[in-house]
Amino acid sequence: MADEKDKQPPKSGEAKPKPRRRAAAKPKASEAESKSGGAKTGTRTRQKKTDSPEQGAQKPAAKADGPKAAAKSKAKTPARPRGAAKEESKQAPKPRRAREPATRPVVRARAKYVRSSARKARLVMDHVRGKPVSDARALLRHSPRGVARDLERLLASAVANAENNHDLVGDDLYVKEIYADEGPTLRRFRPRAQGRATRIRKRTSHLTVALSTKE
Repeated sequence: MADEKDKQPPKSGEAKPKPRRRAAAKPKASEAESKSGGAKTGTRTRQKKTDSPEQGAQKPAAKADGPKAAAKSKAKTPARPRGAAKEESKQAPKPRRAREPATRPVVRARAKYVRSSARKARLVMDHVRGKPVSDARALLRHSPRGVARDLERLLASAVANAENNHDLVGDDLYVKEIYADEGPTLRRFRPRAQGRATRIRKRTSHLTVALSTKE
């Protein structure tokens, strides 16, 4: 009976029944995400852009624990202004130096280019060294060597320097130092047999005397 009713043509006044359609299948989750992916990716990129300054600020904080950051922090320490060390040195009290003991005056006299060898002069000087001026004069006056005359004149010159320049008394002085240095050698030649020539060396010396007061 039901089939006959369906087969009967519809009346003119009645509306035709609409055929049933199948419901469209719901899109899969992946397709839905792909369709709405543009908006989501946009939000994600925006979030990344907004988060990027925070991440950039966090990165140096993570590196701050390394040795390079410590070196940079040391390098960034403020340098001392110029003149700060001088001001500190001025403020700090300087240690007092101990007073040096008063040194005795030493008077010197020198004779240069004396026509005598230094060896001959030293033989006489060894007798005079460390003696008072009066004893040294007596020894030089009675010495048979020719250089003793030059040493006696040099000793008189040193005593005169002490009396006139330093206001010292000549009898209170003694021979502190006396020595001879070699000077230039004069070369002369003498003819010899068979047309030969021999060299003659005329040596010179520089004599020095230093006088000081007694203790």
